[in-house]
Amino acid sequence: MNKKITIFDTTLRDGEQTPGVSLTDDQKLKIAMQLDKLGVDILEAGFPISSDGDKQSVKAIANEDLKLDVCGLARVLTKDLDACLDTGVDMIHTFVSTSDIQRVHTIKKSKEEVLVMAVDAVQYIKDHGVKCMFSAMDATRTDIDYLTQIYKAVEEAGCDIVNVPDTVGIMSPSRMYRLVDAISKEVKIPIDVHCHNDFGIAVANSLMAVEAGASQIQVTVNGIGERAGNANLAEVVMCLQSIYGARTNINTEYLLETSKMIERYTGIHIPPNMPIVGENAFAHESGIHTHGVLTKADTFEPGIMTPEMVGHKRRIVLGKHAGKHAVQRSLEDAGIQTTDEQLDEIVRRIKAIADKGKRICDADLHAVAADVLGRNLGSETIKLRELSVMTSNLTTPTAVVRAIIGDEEAVASNIGTGPVDAAVKAVQQMIAGYTKVKIRDFRIEAITGGADALAEVTIGVEDESGRTVTAHAASTDIVTASVDALVTAINILLDKKKLWNMQ
Repeated sequence: MNKKITIFDTTLRDGEQTPGVSLTDDQKLKIAMQLDKLGVDILEAGFPISSDGDKQSVKAIANEDLKLDVCGLARVLTKDLDACLDTGVDMIHTFVSTSDIQRVHTIKKSKEEVLVMAVDAVQYIKDHGVKCMFSAMDATRTDIDYLTQIYKAVEEAGCDIVNVPDTVGIMSPSRMYRLVDAISKEVKIPIDVHCHNDFGIAVANSLMAVEAGASQIQVTVNGIGERAGNANLAEVVMCLQSIYGARTNINTEYLLETSKMIERYTGIHIPPNMPIVGENAFAHESGIHTHGVLTKADTFEPGIMTPEMVGHKRRIVLGKHAGKHAVQRSLEDAGIQTTDEQLDEIVRRIKAIADKGKRICDADLHAVAADVLGRNLGSETIKLRELSVMTSNLTTPTAVVRAIIGDEEAVASNIGTGPVDAAVKAVQQMIAGYTKVKIRDFRIEAITGGADALAEVTIGVEDESGRTVTAHAASTDIVTASVDALVTAINILLDKKKLWNMQ
């Protein structure tokens, strides 16, 4: 399919409709800038009439001089349209309910009244020299004859794009194809689709719409949105580019980076098995799989989509299914050489640990290898001596860490959104002169029950050269466990750095 598809992002608008999500103006602006970097064509920045705060944040984004087009959402009401115009957006997305169930029970208007309101809104927008997209809300439950009638009417009024929203996510891919195909035979302007994920097929419905003639897809980062969310940006884009051979303006190497930003700001965690950006998307444990991937990645990966294409990294995971090749590669990456007999023993012990339900990390591998080889594999560059945390409902969480780094004492303090965040930042500040690390993974799991539960923290870090290490620690104090795991990971990372510099 040699076709250019426009990517219309609604993360800011739909994100705030996600239960439990509330973004600050600063976060919204940073997200907009990140989506511009990603290469999104159009960004729906918000619903200006909904609140003064939303109006001001849309205006701030519109004034940021981004490469993408900034769009504002509005009902087919003059006050909504004026609120959008006041923000200086490039485009206004106006909508009205067209299905009988919504038209009768929500806006209480006749078909004739809705038609007039839609046409008037489009003409008003175009009279003000702004691009216009019109949505027949709940299009997929609207009578097809009436739907095409209203789309043709707004096209004649000067509308630039018509949107076909599957508002309650009830379409199947084959029905979506037939609907968009029918509309494309009636209108000449571009067709956009907005699919909800109530049955988990928003991406499939969006792709079928493209096959039928749509040239624009609305998406959200990580598929966030009300109820079960919307079509996932990363999945839509990579399907279009890798499977369909279509073109977009998306710089795919920033997909993971963007997903992680949205995860951080919304607090909605990315499931490990989420396609493309999930932790396990390019992870391999099975001996057969890891042997194949280490020999030629395409054996057990799509090939047409690589981790590098989306800003990800391939991971070889050690566990009960791990084979010799995976363990050997992990040891070699850490600069550890073994004989065949030593390797067999390390593999046996790793499998024995995993059989007890324990997740294997780099620290475990180092400890097992050190025991089997009968020697200390690395020095403890950082020796933690003190961790102090102050927090309350009236003070900003503050942490102080003191450690011996090499032969010198180092002290650092920092603040954070919570005691763990403050402690982690203090450690990062303390070791800044030795190495800079960023947190790639952070998980907390209660091992025992009750208020005094023993918690295990698993942490993954990456240095400026892209080297990654995982470690874990357990304690009844989550802050202590977090810092212990982080210091362990950094010590291993520093050992790796020494070995790499020697090579």
